[in-house]
Amino acid sequence: MAVEQHLATGPGDQTRIHDIGYRTYDGPRLGRAYARRSLYSQSLRGAYGLGRSVKSKVLPMLLFVVMCVPAAIMVAVAVATKAKDLPVDYTRYAIIMQAVISLYVASQAPQSVSRDLRFKTVPLYFSRPIETADYVRAKFAALASAMFLLTGAPLVVLYVGALLAKLDFADQTKGFAQGLVSVALLSLLFAGIGLVIASVTPRRGFGIAAVIAVLTISYGAVSVVQAIAYEQDSTGAIAWLGLFSPVTLIDGVQSAFLGAHSAFPGGQAPSDGQGAVYVLVVLGLIAAAYGLLLRRYKKVGL
Repeated sequence: MAVEQHLATGPGDQTRIHDIGYRTYDGPRLGRAYARRSLYSQSLRGAYGLGRSVKSKVLPMLLFVVMCVPAAIMVAVAVATKAKDLPVDYTRYAIIMQAVISLYVASQAPQSVSRDLRFKTVPLYFSRPIETADYVRAKFAALASAMFLLTGAPLVVLYVGALLAKLDFADQTKGFAQGLVSVALLSLLFAGIGLVIASVTPRRGFGIAAVIAVLTISYGAVSVVQAIAYEQDSTGAIAWLGLFSPVTLIDGVQSAFLGAHSAFPGGQAPSDGQGAVYVLVVLGLIAAAYGLLLRRYKKVGL
């Protein structure tokens, strides 16, 4: 209850002291680590619309189902026909479904960061014991984790189905592990690219269009130029051209080191030396995306 006390020093003096009952916080202070984990958890849940409106859940959940349904169909066919192998390798599945993956990144990267920019809530984060690096790590890790769930779930469906179909355990386990490594790299790369693009604009629609354009146009352009090079017998250039698209970068890495069949024209997989360049480029892009996000949010935090 508010307490009002009058202090009078002379006739007509209206000096007053008001005690409105506010108390300072004397509970436990959980610090930066707790704040970072909370932001990560909230961002990961938001990537699938959890804790948000029903409308926000529709697209991410629909894309998750679209990613898993073909894998379930393949498993059903393998079990019913008693096939000796799965119709698609674990490492090939994400490449085949890259359009769905790109759409997911395009829809969720702006949702993760553009809203904070639009409503100017980023400085509020930094008014607490959370710093620029904490914000960037939490957002980057959350979107990469959400993408790993999206791309890894159908591989789990394929693996379980392969075991039910009584396919060779050792071969399937090896292929499954290789597929998980591939989609982990893909998730980090796509999350980094998507967040960098989305962090440039507070307009979610612009962010979605920009991410789709970068991922799909680059893949289409590289695929066309590779096909032209193959038709003109310039097969030596095919692997180098794959460095200019996120999708073909992942394809090159997994075909060079993870035993995958290359989707490049003529199956022109990169050599070991070229594969090392692919790995360096992928890791460099991931690191560059993280650095650009740090630089971006140091300015926004001001």
